[in-house]
Amino acid sequence: MRFLKFLLTAITLSAVAFSAAASPTDPKEGVEYKTLAKPQPVDTGKKVEVIEFFDYACPHCAAFDSTLNAWVKKQGDNIVFKRMHIGRQGGELPQGRMFYTLQAMGVLTPELHTKAFNEIHVKRNRLNTDDLVFDFVAKQGIDKQKFIDTYRGFGVAGHMRKALAQMDAYQVEFWPLLIVDGKYQTAPSMANANATSEAQLNEDVTRVLDALVVKAKAEKK
Repeated sequence: MRFLKFLLTAITLSAVAFSAAASPTDPKEGVEYKTLAKPQPVDTGKKVEVIEFFDYACPHCAAFDSTLNAWVKKQGDNIVFKRMHIGRQGGELPQGRMFYTLQAMGVLTPELHTKAFNEIHVKRNRLNTDDLVFDFVAKQGIDKQKFIDTYRGFGVAGHMRKALAQMDAYQVEFWPLLIVDGKYQTAPSMANANATSEAQLNEDVTRVLDALVVKAKAEKK
């Protein structure tokens, strides 16, 4: 009888422990993330690809920047992180063209990325014309003429067309939005229905990302 009581107690405690451990850490599909109906191919081998779709003019993207940068740094070689500036059908965004130009030139560091957000959202320089973009870039110590030539080149125009195609492929309807390994979609706005602040949402989505990276990595084996 004592053994039976012990066994029942152990089973009960194990069930409670499992429930407590699983529920807070396992994101719910259809709530905190969704699986794309048509997964897209990735070329990152055993590493997990993570893409952020963002817009320099978006205040929520700016608010998420530091939290996302810290998460990417913490992941290290575990992931291949990419950014894509959103596009607009029928119109070009100078901020988007700036992003792809800096990327093509190989000078887009996390620090410069943050400076672009600060220029728009803190200094109130919208960078919404070519001349405003050129002046901003020149102040960062980047060769202005080389930047202008790249900015107006076919390569950057191709990147912007690709961004529009990728938005369709990944069903991007709002931003910031994150795609994990071509198949899972999540965002700060999906992370926690009970959150009371944007900062909390931004932190909560990193935990969703942690779980999705683990899930995607296991599926690569």
